[in-house]
Amino acid sequence: MAYHIRGRSASRRGIRRLFVLLVIVAVGIVAGIFVARHVYDDGLKPVNNDTHSQVFTIKSGSSSTTIAKQLAAQHLIRSAWAFELYVHSKQLSAQLQAGTYAFSPSEGTPAIIKTLTKGSVTTNLVTILPGRRLDQVRADLINDGFSPAAVDSALQPAHYADLPALAYKPAANSLEGMLYPDSFEKTASTDPSVIIRESLTEMGQHLTPALQAAFASENLTAYQGLILASIIEKEVSKPTDRTQAAQVFLDRYKNGSMLGSDVTAFYGAILANKTPSVTYDSVYNTRLRTGLPPTPISTVSDNSLQAIAHPANTMWAYFVAGDDGTTYFSTTQTEHDAQAAKYCHKLCSQ
Repeated sequence: MAYHIRGRSASRRGIRRLFVLLVIVAVGIVAGIFVARHVYDDGLKPVNNDTHSQVFTIKSGSSSTTIAKQLAAQHLIRSAWAFELYVHSKQLSAQLQAGTYAFSPSEGTPAIIKTLTKGSVTTNLVTILPGRRLDQVRADLINDGFSPAAVDSALQPAHYADLPALAYKPAANSLEGMLYPDSFEKTASTDPSVIIRESLTEMGQHLTPALQAAFASENLTAYQGLILASIIEKEVSKPTDRTQAAQVFLDRYKNGSMLGSDVTAFYGAILANKTPSVTYDSVYNTRLRTGLPPTPISTVSDNSLQAIAHPANTMWAYFVAGDDGTTYFSTTQTEHDAQAAKYCHKLCSQ
């Protein structure tokens, strides 16, 4: 009888050990899944915040494995493995299109794959977006199917000397800020210069005599108005906040104070192939220099142009762009610092 009890006890201990072992295995599996998911998600993120584009060509017949390895080799994606897993999980392998593209390390794998799967069609719309630098417009046009050489030629100002908009631009300057954002029809035979000409023509139509007169009342030329409008475009995300921000910048400009715009400092750093920073010293850094930058810093919407032409009648002295997309205005440095500490963590850490 005693032997039977000891047998039962040993059996129970065996069951307990098995249960503990199963729990350990289950925990290990869950932990492994969690780690794998973390590695996968991390592999899909942008390589860094470098927004300069690199030309990338996919040859016809290239597999997703080949494409992933090429992208990783050019440091445009973090992980070839994560790229392939994403493509296969979304069943996109057959949709990856051969061609020449322009990508930057700041895009991230999902955005790059989205561009690679757009494909070419006989008729399409080419869109120039507000708030895009000229190098970004170049990348967008390449990703719309135009060759890099054709795009580079199309962005030469000399081709458009007959257009009214070019009369407002200093002769030596590029087309930065001169292209009006809109969607333009593209066919298989369209040259990118056609798109650029249409965009510049639209800009000329928006720089009306009334708008220029409003700029002049603020002691601005048409080009200076474009420069300030481009800063507003990048600084303030909500159109309803832009007239108030315009008042702040115009007051500082008229008083001979520094504009103190982060986005102009970032732009100067990006042009120099540096990490965007408010401390990088360039002719564009209005946190270190008085006056306006030498050129616009992006394409501008009509909303930003109108904000500079017709600023709000307010007494704000400061504003900070919050991480939530809202712009917070204040009249004193103390209020400004408090709002920056409360609402701006990610953006203000750059």
